[in-house]
Amino acid sequence: MRSIFKGSIVALITPFRKNGSIDHGLVRELVEWHIESGTNAIVPCATTGESPTLSHDEHDEVIATVVKAVNKRIPVLAGCGSNCTEESLRLIKHAESVGADGALVITPYYNKPTQAGMMAHYESLAAATKMPIVIYNVPGRTGVNIKPETVAELAKIPNIVGIKEASGSIDQASEIMRQCDLDVLSGEDSLNFPLMSIGAVGAISVVANVVPNLVSQLTSAALRGDMEEGKRLHKLLFPLSRALFAETNPCPAKAALAMLGKCENNLRLPLVPVSPATEELLKKTLGDLGVL
Repeated sequence: MRSIFKGSIVALITPFRKNGSIDHGLVRELVEWHIESGTNAIVPCATTGESPTLSHDEHDEVIATVVKAVNKRIPVLAGCGSNCTEESLRLIKHAESVGADGALVITPYYNKPTQAGMMAHYESLAAATKMPIVIYNVPGRTGVNIKPETVAELAKIPNIVGIKEASGSIDQASEIMRQCDLDVLSGEDSLNFPLMSIGAVGAISVVANVVPNLVSQLTSAALRGDMEEGKRLHKLLFPLSRALFAETNPCPAKAALAMLGKCENNLRLPLVPVSPATEELLKKTLGDLGVL
């Protein structure tokens, strides 16, 4: 099974009202903006969507809202990660039932399974669904790193179709590409173009929340082999890629979107708005890009 998840894939924020409730109307507006801006696929309810603070019902509702709003115009890769395999399967089954096109499944966090444990986790999930599954490796968040050898074994399973590689290591991504034919997606915005230049097929991007048209242009250039245009856009976007991770994601992204008038800067505890210094950095960076 080849992956349909390529190009610029936004890791969508979850917009909250001041009272903490989810603004589903704004979710739908953001979906329209992304489709108009050239975003190739949408990931609701991943880390950038503040999934750890969503209740099970809220998680299901956001996935359903995004799927309905997208209406099959672009693929929806639903965030279905958990450090409990049964819970992850429940999320996958719900996403499947409402019409999502695939499941993004993070490596189990905190309980720190061995490579054998991660193999068993993904094998169990893949056997229980026909949904395409994209592995998500982000050791800085989870405390575990899925090794290329493990990824290569999992790549033999037909409905495991890709990996979001956010280890920050070009060596690791290169080794995965060397060992198997699994689609690699960049999970680190500052490395989107470098990884695509060696064979990644796209990026699951935080920066795409803020400048979806520019991230779409970058991934399109890389996919068509226009390295000069890719380099130009990489250099243009690099300061924003760094600024949006000056504090814990998605705090800077929400601050930036609030500056652009796209959402209110509301987060759920324990996340809080960015510091004044980071706010100034974001204002300068967005101003330099000409989007503020």
